[in-house]
Amino acid sequence: KAMADEIATNLKKLGITLPEAAAPVANYVGWVKTGNLIFTSGQIPLEGGKITFVGKLGENLKIEDGQAAAKLCAINILSQLNNALKGDLEKIVRCVKLVGFVNATPDFTDHPQVINGASDFMVAALGDRGRHARSAVGVGSLPRGVAVEVEGIFEVR
Repeated sequence: KAMADEIATNLKKLGITLPEAAAPVANYVGWVKTGNLIFTSGQIPLEGGKITFVGKLGENLKIEDGQAAAKLCAINILSQLNNALKGDLEKIVRCVKLVGFVNATPDFTDHPQVINGASDFMVAALGDRGRHARSAVGVGSLPRGVAVEVEGIFEVR
């Protein structure tokens, strides 16, 4: 296969080493596979096992902070997929959809730009397989006060 390690190569170029998949903190699992789809639970901006980017967009965080938080969420989504696929990310056919939640003030309206942090990373990591449908939603609060939470749906083979 010419593209045998495309995703691993892309991650290496991006300087990304996938962390261990975060363990659920309540009564749910990190991912569910049904048919050829894997649904990941919402991922928060954890880095090195520590929560980062606590706060609200439009209050104490800038769009760039939100984008960095969203990128971390996307990295953690790939960690869940890596777990689900037993280390073989090449089984990903495509990222079908991302849903991003932005902890924001009522007057903040740049949710799409924030969630681009996750979308841009998916395309950089997965190539054309990373192009997806998406929703970007503003919310009044998120678990542990984090700025962003992102979940994903992926087709796999």
